[in-house]
Amino acid sequence: MDTEKKNELDNKHAQPHALPETELQPTANESQPTKRIRRQATQEQLDNPFHGVKLKQVLERLVTHYGWEYLGERTNLRCFIFNPTMKSSLGFLRRTAWAREHVEDLYLEMVENKRETNTH
Repeated sequence: MDTEKKNELDNKHAQPHALPETELQPTANESQPTKRIRRQATQEQLDNPFHGVKLKQVLERLVTHYGWEYLGERTNLRCFIFNPTMKSSLGFLRRTAWAREHVEDLYLEMVENKRETNTH
């Protein structure tokens, strides 16, 4: 390889590729963040007790209402029986679909009982 081509290759790698000035300036679409258009929730969604509720909130509400001991007795899940923590329980429930469904059913029962209590 002759010296001239070697110098040319070295220069290409040493200098970053210069962008044209027009590419450096943000376009009108990039300068302002786009707004998400929110749709109104349907009545079916509003009636769903899980609408807008995360698993962490479900578990927090269950623990506040029943306590870890009752959850352990009722569900027989080790994450509620032996040294229960929010972090370990949430991790287990996210990985294990059947356990999550069991906890969600318990949450639905709690919500129904609260509704019945409030209507009487």
